[in-house]
Amino acid sequence: MRRLIALAPLALLAACGNPDTPGGRAADARHESFEEMGAAMEAIGAGLKASPADLAAIRTGAAAINGMAPKVAGWFPAGSGPQDGMKTEALEAAWTKPEEFKQANAKFVEEAARFNALAQAGDAAAIGAGFKALGDSCDSCHKKFREE
Repeated sequence: MRRLIALAPLALLAACGNPDTPGGRAADARHESFEEMGAAMEAIGAGLKASPADLAAIRTGAAAINGMAPKVAGWFPAGSGPQDGMKTEALEAAWTKPEEFKQANAKFVEEAARFNALAQAGDAAAIGAGFKALGDSCDSCHKKFREE
């Protein structure tokens, strides 16, 4: 049973459909990591819609995003982009415009840390505004570096 559990993450990576190469594995891992981040965003949104707000879910999601945000820039190594034949929603601009990508990622890291601090403090009104700012930083990167 333990062996099956240990192999489950590998099955998820293979499900993205990229070749078993360093670039393919990186593209698949990036996809799975963004799926995890998206699930955390959804949990926060659901926590905000609950009455009263589900602060535990919000805090957990905020901490997860804050932990992943500084890693995002490392999820785009050479050989893992569409220009390399990988199945990915990332645009070539993530590799061809590294300074713009770095700036967008830095803003996201900053917003993730700010939102996490708000979530941990527990002021639902401030959390709502912070969640919008966090989402805006996600959108600004998606518009330039991700397929629609």
